[in-house]
Amino acid sequence: MSSLALANLPAWLVGRRTLGCAALAAMIVLPFFANPYWLFVGNTLLIYVILTTGLNLLVGFAGQLAFANAAMFGIGAYGTGLTQVDFGFPFWLAAPCGMFLAAGFGTVLAFPALRLSGLYLGLATLAFAQIAQWVFMHWEAVTFGAGGFKVPPVSFAPLPVSNEIGLYCLTLLIAVVVVLLAANIVRSRLGRAFVAIRDGAVAAESIGIDLLRYKALAFGLSGLTAGIAGALYSGLLNFVAPESFDLFQMMLQKAMIVVGGLGSIAGSVIGATLLTLVLEALRGVKSWQEIAFGALLLGFVILIPNGLADFLRRRVPGWREPLIHPALSGDADDAIAEPVPAPIPAALQGGTLAPGSLAPTSAALEGAARQ
Repeated sequence: MSSLALANLPAWLVGRRTLGCAALAAMIVLPFFANPYWLFVGNTLLIYVILTTGLNLLVGFAGQLAFANAAMFGIGAYGTGLTQVDFGFPFWLAAPCGMFLAAGFGTVLAFPALRLSGLYLGLATLAFAQIAQWVFMHWEAVTFGAGGFKVPPVSFAPLPVSNEIGLYCLTLLIAVVVVLLAANIVRSRLGRAFVAIRDGAVAAESIGIDLLRYKALAFGLSGLTAGIAGALYSGLLNFVAPESFDLFQMMLQKAMIVVGGLGSIAGSVIGATLLTLVLEALRGVKSWQEIAFGALLLGFVILIPNGLADFLRRRVPGWREPLIHPALSGDADDAIAEPVPAPIPAALQGGTLAPGSLAPTSAALEGAARQ
């Protein structure tokens, strides 16, 4: 179907909310028809939706170039798993421990973010991610080293559901809540503060936005969602190992928000869905997985640099989202209009300006007052 034909379709039929509801309905009925393999794929997809939604709040909306999300993901998984293994806590008590541990580490990263930006912030957070990876692998007395450790399965008793279906329903519920909360955050005062910091930290501070507070909130929210995803991931695999949170994991999450669209909640969902399915389709040919992944990312950067969300926004009605930077849209209708200067009074038009001054001379002002 051509772009013109898509543009003529009614917004309620192909709009963002309509397709989102259709995707949600498909995920709800998936457990009734899918075998255990596709249930596992659906669970993994939902975990990546949670991850990329929080990461897009930090990178796409707050404009913080951070590479520590995979480390937060691992801290959530390790915090949940080790609490179950070492202290005998059930999953329902261990998961909040992992979540808030990841959120705490994420909030601490806001302090270097106050002094660093751009590539320097990216290098600092990359160093943190590599340190976390080293700790996961070498602190054997606590993390069990490179071999990882088994985690007890999640129990849903007394509910009459299996562990697989119960965990899938739990992950789906949390993913929906995270996406809806993120969509409301970007429309709120908090989201507008994030965008103001992204578009100009100095200008944002000049209008009273506390940079430390809002950067800490952005890093904390990203860490919290990564911790939630890590807790669910440990329950899904019943196993935690450092290889799940390596450099490739970090680049995968970054690629998801780039392919889907920076500064777009819908783009987070689209990017996570597309790349999860692509990587799963190439699981049988592991040697081609990274090549295909790199080729896909390179193609999107060259052909659709602003992501699939912006591509759909341009060609399909009903795909507009709030707080997308005008530079990403390329449309004059979405750009913020330039302020129109007020007309100069006739009495001042003939006046002269004092040398080096932007104000009219006193003679000109007196003439205007007499008129």
